[in-house]
Amino acid sequence: MKARIDNGDTPDSKKIRRHYVVRGRVQGVGFRYTAYYTARAYGITGYAKNCYDGSVELELQGNPDTVNVFFSLMDTSRYISIEDIEERDMPVDPDEHYFRTY
Repeated sequence: MKARIDNGDTPDSKKIRRHYVVRGRVQGVGFRYTAYYTARAYGITGYAKNCYDGSVELELQGNPDTVNVFFSLMDTSRYISIEDIEERDMPVDPDEHYFRTY
C-alpha cells in the first residue's frame, strides 16, 4: 500500500503535464507572480514565461485535479484578464521538482 503524500504531489504515474499559451492582459499585471505562488501552494511544477507577442507560456505538471483548476485558482487578481488559453498534453517530466518563472 502506498503512503499518501500531503504536499499535493502524486506518484509520477498519476501526474499530468500540460503546455499552455495564455492571451489577454497577462503581462505586466502580476500573472507570472500569481502563477508561481499558486503553483507552489498546490504542489504544481513547471514554469511560466513571457513571450514576445504579449502572451504567457506555461507548463504545469502535477495532480490532474489541481492542474485542471489552476486558472480558476489564479482568478484572484482584478488586473489579470485571460481572453484565450491554448493547451496540449505533454509527457510527464519525472526529474522536475520546482515551478519557476522566466
